[in-house]
Amino acid sequence: MSLKKYSILAIDDDPDVLTAVRLLLKPEAKEIVTEKNPENIPALLSKQSPDLVLLDMNFKASINTGNEGIYWLKRVKELKPDVAVIMITAYGDIDLAVRSLKEGASDFVVKPWHNEKLLTTIDDALRRKGAAKNKGDFSIRGDSVIGKELLGESEVMEDIFFKIDKIAPTDANVLILGENGTGKDLIAKAIHQKSLRANKPFIKVDVGALTETLFESELFGHKKGAFTDAKEDRMGRIESANEGTLFLDEIGNISLTQQAKLLTVLQNRFITRLGSNQPVPVDIRLICATNLPLVELANESKFRKDLVYRINTVEITVPPLRKRGEDIIMLAKHFLKLYASKYMKPVIKFDDAALHKLMQYHYPGNVRELQYIIERAIIMSDGDVLEPKDLIYSPIESAPPENNDADDLNLSSIEKNTILRVIEKHNGNITKAAKELGLTRTALYRRLSKYDI
Repeated sequence: MSLKKYSILAIDDDPDVLTAVRLLLKPEAKEIVTEKNPENIPALLSKQSPDLVLLDMNFKASINTGNEGIYWLKRVKELKPDVAVIMITAYGDIDLAVRSLKEGASDFVVKPWHNEKLLTTIDDALRRKGAAKNKGDFSIRGDSVIGKELLGESEVMEDIFFKIDKIAPTDANVLILGENGTGKDLIAKAIHQKSLRANKPFIKVDVGALTETLFESELFGHKKGAFTDAKEDRMGRIESANEGTLFLDEIGNISLTQQAKLLTVLQNRFITRLGSNQPVPVDIRLICATNLPLVELANESKFRKDLVYRINTVEITVPPLRKRGEDIIMLAKHFLKLYASKYMKPVIKFDDAALHKLMQYHYPGNVRELQYIIERAIIMSDGDVLEPKDLIYSPIESAPPENNDADDLNLSSIEKNTILRVIEKHNGNITKAAKELGLTRTALYRRLSKYDI
């Protein structure tokens, strides 16, 4: 992506930083304006409309609260809500940088940066800004991604939202892992809606439900007369997703024969309809989902390892609801409002005991089960307050509660030791360690703080 049509405003009280930014961006961007004093931000933004702002996290003067960057970020977003903002920070301010993402920053870069990395970060932020104009009802507010039922403020969901924000503008294949009912399809839609393909088709296929006979017809299409019931030409799902996103749900349930056929398409990027010898080129972004653990997908007697690598450029693991803490209450209130409106009920709220009951349950059916619990309670309620007796857990879900503290402690120990080994392997290089661990650098810093490493 060329920066030639974009104007950039850089604000930092270090003249050396501004000089470096000016020298780097002057040949690249349409316009680069630099400013030492953040107090001049309102005046600057009243006169011009930059496409992107580079903003320092700390200033030597001004408000002097230790988080001046957050203050000026909020001011920038108040004055120019649509402008992309990249925060410039030091290693010691990573926590503040993460908070800046919640406050509306597009990204952050750490001083001293590599020029190529800064250009890539600017490029990504401007791409996301362009895609955001066409996102429909999908938006980011603080640390909660709002798009129908995709909500969350917990740390695990914050990591997922950050990863979505990073990978959506790329064409990387994504594998979404998680239990049934955790919202894997919503994650897939969010990636599509924030991608550069947002205006193109989003085609979902539950491949796990397709028989051997239907698999090829549904995915690749067929010509009239290809088989008994083929009364007319039909375009397959892959071809329908051309230039857009193809979401293959329950990918872990397809047979080895189906896997081989799918791998051929992904490698060659063309399909051949049943009954035809004419290859049709396709341009798709692939997202897959499964409720199987990755270790099971790695079992070559059940799943081809070459296909695992093909579909798993980036992996997102969606946590079960029982691991999301106060998100349970946020989602319950969201469903409460949704179904009260749908069934034309008066304003309804939970009493404290009902909220306590919601927090104590283990939700084997995850978000989907919580949704049904609230919908049923709304339908059956006569008053304007939901009490514990109104919340009936589904008899369909029979999994026992997970409450193995010893296992949790053991897992924590394993995670800590793994982090230590990987960091040592890379001689303390956090970027390389985070990449090997499959984490964002921000997520790795949080874990370092959590384990006091």
